[in-house]
Formats: sequence, structure tokens, C-alpha cells
Amino acid sequence: MSTPYNFSQGDAPIDLQRSFWNKWNTEIGGREKHPISARQSEVIRGWLERLGRNDLDILDVGCGNSWFEPELSRYGKVTATDLSDEVLSRAAKRWPHITFTAGDFMALDFGRSTFDVIVTLEVLSHVFDQKAFVRKLATHLQPGGYLMLATQNRHVLEKYNAIPPPAPGQLRHWLYQHELAELLEPEFASQELFTVSPVARVGVMRIVNSWKLNAPVRALFGNRVERFKERMGFGWTLMALSRKPF
Repeated sequence: MSTPYNFSQGDAPIDLQRSFWNKWNTEIGGREKHPISARQSEVIRGWLERLGRNDLDILDVGCGNSWFEPELSRYGKVTATDLSDEVLSRAAKRWPHITFTAGDFMALDFGRSTFDVIVTLEVLSHVFDQKAFVRKLATHLQPGGYLMLATQNRHVLEKYNAIPPPAPGQLRHWLYQHELAELLEPEFASQELFTVSPVARVGVMRIVNSWKLNAPVRALFGNRVERFKERMGFGWTLMALSRKPF
């Protein structure tokens, strides 16, 4: 999954955050793409396909180990940024056609109305000032540009999953679906907002979402039952497609 990090010092000095996410991206984020990340990328690619272009200027905010950049580059020129400077240094050697910029996003200048699309995956919930973060995203988008955002679904993570407390250098502020809508509304016109990836590790939903127990259902109905649970709001991830007004 992409790196979740805070763009302001808040309760964790920026150097501590940088150290934590360099380590996280190397030890955990550097592994094979997680199914939750795979589902997020599937949704993002679908949105990009609908635009029908391969000449887009795209900014990926919080790109982590940059697993998504080769896929994004199919749709145009990609600029990727993250706090994890050591990780981005390695990524730049693997994918020289991508522009990588390491640093605190809130302190970086990508210009006004620069990009057609901004992608940010699992970053928002670890941002100290979420309103300022959303405003800054909007300044970098051209009028009519698209924000494609994924963030953790507070309802599902708190109710149906046992998540360890944040480690030093990691902030955590999950949102409910209605809170995300309210946060985006001042800067963007909402196009789509839904959940993906039903995941549960506690309670009855653990049985409902059991991959093994649901094997016969998948054999009969494919992913239709999974998609139904997503539409009902039981997904781990909130996916938001928004557009900056003209």
C-alpha cells in the first residue's frame, strides 16, 4: 500500500515520520502488491480509462515504494512524491521515466493548476491538517481536473478489524464516508464515493467475508457478492472520484 504519512509535524517530528516510513516501505510496503492495493489500483485505472487519454499530467501524492507508477505512466507523464526519501531514491533508478520528488508535500511547490489528475492512496488518514491538505491538492489541479483518492474506512476498521495502535512517527485519523464527503465538498464536486475490499477480522463479519467459506459463492456468482458488499459500505477502503470546478 502507499505510504500513509503526516504532512505537518503535529505530534510526531517530521524526521521521525520520515524514518518510520522509509523503514515501513522497505520492510512491508516493498513486498508483493497487497490485495487491498490491487483493488484500489483497479478502480483508479478504470477511472483513468474512462478519460480516454494517454497524455495526462498526473501527480501521485504519497507514492510509497512507487508500485503504482509504472501503471499510471500508461496514461501520461507522472510526477510522484513521498516523504520516504531513501525509498524514492531507489525508485528513481528503477523507473527513470518517472519524476520523483521527495519531501513534505505541504512544503513542496508543484505550481498552480499544473496537473490533470492527482492520485493519492491511503495518505489522507495520516495527515495532520486534512483540510489544508485537500486545499493544497486543489491548487495543483487544473480547473476541471480530477482527484482520485483512496483512504481507510473508519466504520469498517474500527468495528470489524483489530488494528494495532499507531507506531512512533505515524498519525492516524480515519474518516467515515460522510466525513470524507464533507471534507472534499468545499474544493471539489463529487463524482463517485463508495467502498471497496470487504475485510473483517473480528465478529460475525469475519465469517461473512471469509475467503475460504465464500469460495462456493464465488464459483457460482463470481465477484458479484463481493461488489454488493462494497456497495453496502463494508469495504476497507473509501474510494472518491472528485472534480475541481471550472
